[in-house]
Amino acid sequence: MRHLLKSNLIVSLPLLLSCLATPIRADEVADKGRDIFKKNQHAVVTVEAVMKVSASGRGAAREAKQDLTGVVIDPSGLIVIALSAVDPSDLYRRLSEEYKQDIEVSEVKIMLEDGTEAPAQIVLRDTDLDLAFLRLKTKPTSPMAAVDLSKSSPAQVLDEVVALNRLKRGAGRAYAATVERISAVVQKPRTFYIPETSITETSLGSPAFSLDGNVLGLFVMRAVNAQGAGNVRDSLTAIILPAEDVLKAAAQAPAEAKPDEEKKEVFSDPKPAAKPDAPKDPAK
Repeated sequence: MRHLLKSNLIVSLPLLLSCLATPIRADEVADKGRDIFKKNQHAVVTVEAVMKVSASGRGAAREAKQDLTGVVIDPSGLIVIALSAVDPSDLYRRLSEEYKQDIEVSEVKIMLEDGTEAPAQIVLRDTDLDLAFLRLKTKPTSPMAAVDLSKSSPAQVLDEVVALNRLKRGAGRAYAATVERISAVVQKPRTFYIPETSITETSLGSPAFSLDGNVLGLFVMRAVNAQGAGNVRDSLTAIILPAEDVLKAAAQAPAEAKPDEEKKEVFSDPKPAAKPDAPKDPAK
């Protein structure tokens, strides 16, 4: 009997220690997540966008208003959102050539910390990366809280990351945080991360942070041509675009908002410039 009790104790002790370790690990992630939340929450803003949607040649446009999540990435007031969240027309066209809707973003406002609304303008679109960059039409009187994209860290499969978000109007547009897990790391045609498919409050435009406190990237949509695919949904997936890619695209954004000077489309992988024609021989 004593031998049996001793044997059971030896077997159960590691099991007990492993059970005790689980909440400790969870508390560690929660503590780091709260630090990330407190440091970066005010850089996450609600973007209110008014869109006019119409089917080409099919009557008047209908108006739709949405609350979107954006991230301030420069204290001067440069904000990045997922392009597909504010204007999914290009994304739909990639999925199907039969897409017939036109979308016009007629008004954009940033909901500031004190509850006031600041008119903004889309100054740059990158359809390849699914990014849209906004600037306030009036420069802020003081530097805005911003996420430093130059301080980034990579992630590996099964790493936990912290995503920050702004909830919808019904939830008081509260700041929110969730813990996401990386299910895959894609290397080609460019590096990006696939979050697991668990349903959370994370929305497009939310920034993701590694547990070391550095930014990982931004939640956007990726779409490929769905022609010949059995299910269009197989050609569409949410990804985390690395911060360094967002930073490179942001470098092309104008320094200030100006009427009618939006850069409609920017390709992050530009084609080589065409070679100039050879000079003609005057003797010919």
